[in-house]
Amino acid sequence: MSGDGDNGGGAHVQIGSITGGSQAFGSHGKAESTNHTVVVSDPKQQHLLTQVRALRGELRQAAERTPDDEALDAELGEVEREIGRAGHGDSGLLGRLRTRLEQYGAAAATAASVTAVLQAIAQITG
Repeated sequence: MSGDGDNGGGAHVQIGSITGGSQAFGSHGKAESTNHTVVVSDPKQQHLLTQVRALRGELRQAAERTPDDEALDAELGEVEREIGRAGHGDSGLLGRLRTRLEQYGAAAATAASVTAVLQAIAQITG
């Protein structure tokens, strides 16, 4: 912001250059930026990551989210971040996710995705 000159009582912003990131302006401005740069060399881990993301997408589209949905989404998010960070899911983390999925009372809309994630975990952990 600049205090130079009279701008009629409003704010004055002057930007010379912006590189990367997100910007928002105005009283209701909102900026969001999501970047996914994940290099996973193991095809089984990549398959699991794809299935985890698909299930998370279905959970987010649910008309009403239950506490079980929220807990499952959090666990899936943890697996997604771990694979993105380390290139693979930690065996303890995958075991907890498997247990949660087996106990999860999935709606018919997410049942196929739950099964796909369980199968992808089984391919990795045996």
